[in-house]
This record gives sequence, structure tokens and C-alpha cells, in this order.
Amino acid sequence: MDATELLEALEEGRIAPVYVLVGPERFLVERAITRIRTLATRDGIRELNDDVLHGPQLRARGVIELARTAPMMGSRRCVLVRQADAMEDRELDALAEYVADPVASSVLVLQAERLDGRTRLARAARERDAWIECRPLQSRQLPAFVRTECQRRGNRIDADAAEALIAAVGNDLSALDDAIERLSLYVGPGERIDTAAVEACVSRASLDTIWTLVDAIGERDAGASLSAVASLLDAREPPLRILGMIARQLRIIARAGGALRQGASAAEAARRAGAPPFKAAALARSARAFGPQELRAAFRVVAEADLALKGGRRDGGLVLEHAVLSLCRGRSFSAAGSSRSAP
Repeated sequence: MDATELLEALEEGRIAPVYVLVGPERFLVERAITRIRTLATRDGIRELNDDVLHGPQLRARGVIELARTAPMMGSRRCVLVRQADAMEDRELDALAEYVADPVASSVLVLQAERLDGRTRLARAARERDAWIECRPLQSRQLPAFVRTECQRRGNRIDADAAEALIAAVGNDLSALDDAIERLSLYVGPGERIDTAAVEACVSRASLDTIWTLVDAIGERDAGASLSAVASLLDAREPPLRILGMIARQLRIIARAGGALRQGASAAEAARRAGAPPFKAAALARSARAFGPQELRAAFRVVAEADLALKGGRRDGGLVLEHAVLSLCRGRSFSAAGSSRSAP
């Protein structure tokens, strides 16, 4: 089961006696934890039945004893263990026995960013359908996330507006949720969110700069490209996020280029590519600059720069600048060219 499926079940009031939440997507993890704790203790006094523990130096025996303690003035007790992956392996093995046979009067939640899926705990959790993957959403899942969050606030959102919002904000779920909250307040209860509302309410500075950057790369203008990179870094955009935004724009360009080669108009190509309508002309220009061969080379550069950034041993800004220069010059990316230390 993944986090979105769990949230749907909780929305319907269905709750299980144990959950193991595994993954780095903090927004989904925290939303799931909040809903579980609220649902588990809703018919009692929360302060008496809501326990939070932390993994380092934690012993399974204490967790199990607490989970088996009868709730006070309510039907369930909730026991949350944060950083369960910091517990010793033998303690996690001991928890596996409880996970395989939990008591019905408690809800045990184990939260971990990483857990070995081959352990006894993982096997026991999977057998109970309690192993919950909390991974970042893929690009194709983001429109559904945006629609759902708008519906939760009583608003509908146009498909074009959803794409414009994602293009402006990126795939950070917390940032998207915050933007949706502002949009909901902006348009009012029950009102439709359209592209005009997104343009009025959500800053497109970073998005516009990314388009400027991609256009400059297409024109092989190294100076303009580096200027756009500097603007994004000055705005405190993380290098890895900037690279991800470049990769997303290149994927949009690839889809639009395919549509244009099939005879679609610029507006239709933008629609098929998942780009907002107001970017149709710019997208057509970029698609002409990036043919299939140029795109393959560009994606290789992006993939190699991604590995260099995630390695964490080089200054991220320098890695990004070197990757952008490689894109402008149509050359392969060499990590050695970005190995200078930050001043």
C-alpha cells in the first residue's frame, strides 16, 4: 500500500491496528500520522491515549507494553514511534512479533525514512498490508494531488490551471499545498480556480527564469544561461531542484516536439505536453531548438549532473553551472570540471 491509498482509507474512517510508514516524503508521512492520531483517539480524551516515542536507544519491550496498555476513557490508544530506523536490529525483530499479532485496542505507528524490506519487521508488516510506502509523487501523479487538495477545500481547479500551478511551484508537496490554500482563500468558498487565479496568486518568477534558461540553452547562449542560473541561485533555489526543473522542462519540450512533428498547432502541442497555454509560443521555439538528438544528449548531461549533485562532494552551484555550460556547448558532462571547492 502507498501513502495515497492509506489516506483514502483514513478519509473513509477505516483504521488498522498497526502501520509502518517508510519513505522520505515528509508531507505524506505527517499527513498520515495526523489523521491516524485523530481517528484513533476521536472518541476519547486524546491526552490520555496518545503516546509519542523516538527510536534512538528505544527498546521494543517498552513499545509493546505501551501498545498493550488498555486505553483510558476511550476505545483506542495510539502509540507513535518516530525514527524507528534508529532502533537496533534486534529491537526491530522483537517489534515484528507484535506487528504480526497486534491488539485491537491500540494503533501502533512506526515511522522510518529507510527500513530494509527484507527484515522480519518488513515481512510481518507486508503480511498485514501495513507496510506503507511514502515516496515522492511522480510527475504524472501531481495533477491528481492538486485536484484532490482543491476538492478538500471545496474548490474545483481547471486542468490548465493545475498544470500552471505545478509548473510554477514544482513537485514540493508542502509548497503545492500552501499555494492551494492561498488560491482557495483568493477565489473564495466553492469557486473555481482557473489559470488567471494561478497567475495572480502564485509567483511565477522561478518558472519564468527556468523558461529563460531553457531558451538560452537552446540558443547556445552561455552568458544568458549562466545569468539565469545565478538568478535562481540568488533566489535560494537548491541546485538539485533547479536541475530537476530543467529536466522537467526538457521532458515537456520532448512531448511538444513529438506533437509538432505530427502536425499539431503550438497550442495543441502545449496541451499534449502538459504545459500551460500561455507558454505555447515559447514551447514551440524550444522544441525547434531541441531535436531528438539534442534532447538525448541533454538528458545524458542532466543524469550525470544529478549523480554529481547527489554525491555531495562538490559545490552544487558549480556543478549546476558546469552542466548548463555542457548543455549550451552540446558537450558531455564531466564531473571533474565541477570539482572546484566553493570560495
